[in-house]
Amino acid sequence: MRRFLTLWKREVASYFVSPVAYILATLFLVVMGMGFWFLASVRLRTGATFYELLRGLYGGVAWLAVLMVIPVLSMRSFAEENRSGTLEMLLTAPVRDIEVVFSKFLGIFTVYVMMWLPTLGFYPLLQRVSEQPLPIDFGALAAAYVGVFLVGGFYLSIGIFCSSLTRNLIVASMATFAVVTLLFLGGFLPAVSPVPQLREFTQPLSPVLHMMDYARGVIDTRSVVLYLSSTLLMLMITTRILESRRWRA
Repeated sequence: MRRFLTLWKREVASYFVSPVAYILATLFLVVMGMGFWFLASVRLRTGATFYELLRGLYGGVAWLAVLMVIPVLSMRSFAEENRSGTLEMLLTAPVRDIEVVFSKFLGIFTVYVMMWLPTLGFYPLLQRVSEQPLPIDFGALAAAYVGVFLVGGFYLSIGIFCSSLTRNLIVASMATFAVVTLLFLGGFLPAVSPVPQLREFTQPLSPVLHMMDYARGVIDTRSVVLYLSSTLLMLMITTRILESRRWRA
């Protein structure tokens, strides 16, 4: 456990010794802030409910932010180590491959969560500037954050997997963006597919529909199990890739 915590702290610290995390967090908050401002303005004019505000933010704007930050956050996890030559040193250190992979994932996920935390201030701010205070459903709000953390964790695990396959940061980022974008666009198949069987098959797998449910305050245990198991699967595959490199090293 001590080695795992050391690796986790090293991973988190590595993001804050360079301007990448600060620039990315700023862009992320700008996108989320502008989206929230637009939706709040619409709400004030039309009298939309809190649930409609959440669906617009976490069922729409949040996807833009997630697709923007996930590839950049995860691209350097192994590609940077491989490019700089420190991966060989890590492979010969007295740590297990599974500790390396999971500590990197937890480190990146920690940074991802930290980016989302300032968005909690949007809602008290809306209460202060609104002439008609909007009742906040904290259960629905908590469910929305559960959704962005589950989906984000799964997408980060894909990014770590892509990063383990190359030493080029751009290639890792583009591969991650391509995969997560395909998964996102595939989430619309239940609504647009002309084949009934395909709509029925893809509906339980749609991240778009899952996020809409979370934004309504509905946490389906099936989607929770899906994302947790998929994240674990991707991390285990990455561990196997790292093990194969250890033998080659």
